[in-house]
Amino acid sequence: MRVPKRIRQERLKEKIDETPFITDEELAKAFSVSIQTIRLDRMELAIPELRERIKSVAKDQWNETVKSLPIDDVIGEIIDLELDKRAISILDIKKEHVFTRNDIARGHHLFAQANSLAVAVIDDELALTEKAEIRFKRQVKQGERVIAKAHVEPVEKRHRTLVTVDSFVEQELVFSGQFTMYRST
Repeated sequence: MRVPKRIRQERLKEKIDETPFITDEELAKAFSVSIQTIRLDRMELAIPELRERIKSVAKDQWNETVKSLPIDDVIGEIIDLELDKRAISILDIKKEHVFTRNDIARGHHLFAQANSLAVAVIDDELALTEKAEIRFKRQVKQGERVIAKAHVEPVEKRHRTLVTVDSFVEQELVFSGQFTMYRST
């Protein structure tokens, strides 16, 4: 049974408010309509496209600036940052990230996202990876969105910080790493 447009649009707005990083493709699937219908609904409701929603949420949620590297050197897009505490980034797996034979993401992209986030979360001008212990939990395919979450752990060693990064596709853990970071302070 087809849901009236007004009700669909109300539900669409609620869904985007709950999950601002949901793609038009995921919304189309959830509402059993075409991607074009979702885009038209978003336009009528003045809801920006995903990339603009990500930027908007990022501006609202963090004022701090990455100190340890230029923001353009971070792999993925940082959407949340509290220096020396936590950070979150998003990486959409595209054709350039995967093996052409099987559309599986190359591991170095997942590592690079996690490692650059571990560097970015450090509140210091200098942050270098001293050691990394990583585990790939499952394959990531083209078209999937990887959300990496970094947490800074207290460490007793001088000039060292431990950063744990867990990466997820939807709610499923796909990568985890512990990064021992050298810092100048």
